[in-house]
Formats: sequence, structure tokens, C-alpha cells
Amino acid sequence: MPYVETKSGVRLFYTVTGPGSAPAIVFSNSLGTTHRMWDAIVGELSAEYRCVRYDTRGHGGSNRGPAPFEIADLADDVAALLDHLDLTRAHVAGLSLGGMTGQAFAMRYPARVAGLTLMATTAHMPTREAWEERAGLVRREGTRAILAATMQRWFTTGFRDDHPKAAEAVAEEFAAIDRDGYAACCEAIGRMDLRPLLHRVSAPTTVIAGREDPATPVEMAEALQAGIAGSRLVVLTPAAHLLAIEQAGQVTAELRRDLSVSFPQSSQS
Repeated sequence: MPYVETKSGVRLFYTVTGPGSAPAIVFSNSLGTTHRMWDAIVGELSAEYRCVRYDTRGHGGSNRGPAPFEIADLADDVAALLDHLDLTRAHVAGLSLGGMTGQAFAMRYPARVAGLTLMATTAHMPTREAWEERAGLVRREGTRAILAATMQRWFTTGFRDDHPKAAEAVAEEFAAIDRDGYAACCEAIGRMDLRPLLHRVSAPTTVIAGREDPATPVEMAEALQAGIAGSRLVVLTPAAHLLAIEQAGQVTAELRRDLSVSFPQSSQS
């Protein structure tokens, strides 16, 4: 299985799909999910683009590494993965925690970002106390303790009713997430405040929100878009937090548009 070892002692699982010579897009997953959350989108894009997915540290096939860590450390993980794959630049797409990672990566490594698609995410997500409380609960009882409440935030009722197998598959993955890895990520989110650094994001950026998302509501997306010069905002409906699954077709269409901006020569060929 493909792994990359980072300097900080993290062992990241990754997978690459698509032509080796094609422009690259890196996908960063949400808290409590794995690289599998992007399956439908990668299935559509991998004929034209080199799609790189990985499991955030403490999730899926990636170990937690030393803790505590910050969102900036998760951005450094992406840099290590790109180095391992000999990729100098890529389009970065992330949802929720993945979008926070994408913001931090664009701030720390601006020359390596061809474009940025930030989904169901924010630059600041209070309160720290609430995140620490969630981390403590999961450390004691595992992610099953918050499974039902999480699924209600992640998908609209209509999606859960119409696509029960898809929702159940996500729920099963969530229940299997390492409790310490999940908790450490919760604590990193609680300490995060990227707002003062948003001016460093210089890549073409799209912010995508779900109209029915209670976790990162549209108001958070509007604030994020206002903080990134030249960015655009897209609001999807019906869509809750895991909008890349619930509205995979619409997200794929938005990504195609973003990728045509990031890699204009490729889109014209």
C-alpha cells in the first residue's frame, strides 16, 4: 500500500488515480472521514486529471503521529505528499477540516497552489471549549458516541432517505475512525484562527457552501469568501455538511470550472 513518511513521524496513506502526466488535484478529507469520501468525484475527473487523495493524520490508513498538532502541521503533511510524488504545484480541494488544511497550505506554500476549492469550511470555528469537550467524549467512548448527531449534520433528511446505503457507508467509516486521531484533530480545530492570514491566499479560490449545512453554515462561507481577495462563493441546495457526497455532480461541475482556471492550457487541449 502507498504511504509517505513525513519528517514529523506521520505515516500518510495516499492513492493516486489518473494520467501521470496530467495536472494534479489534491483532495483533503473532512474530519471523521477518509479519502473514500471523494470516490464519486474522482471517478469523474480521473480521466483528465491526476487525482491525489490521502487520509488526514489519525484517519483511515494514516497514523496520528505526535500530538498535539496544529492545522499548519496538516498543511505540511500535504507538502510532504507533493514532494514524495514530485509535484511542484497542484489544485487543492478540501472539505471541512480538509478546507482548513487547504487554506493553511495556500498560506504557507502559495507557489505550490494552482487553485483552491474550499467546501463546507471556515477560517475560525469556535468555541475551543466545545471542541475540547467533543474530543474528551470521543477519547472516552469512541466516535460512536456522537454518530447519530454527526450524521444529522452531514446529510439532509432527504438524502438519508433516498440514499440509505451511501449514508450508512459513511456512518460505518466514521464509527471506525481512531478515537485519539479524531480527538487530536478536534483540538486543532478548536485552537485554529486563520482569519488574520487570509490575505496570504493568492490562488484563484472558490468557496462552496451547503444551504442546509448546520456545521459550517452559509454565513461562515460568506465570511471566508470576503476574506480571500477575488474569490467566488457558490451555495448548493439541498446540501448539508458533506456536500461533496450529497451533491457530487454539482461539486464535480464546480471543480471542472475551477480546474479550467488553474490549468487553462490543459482545459483547451
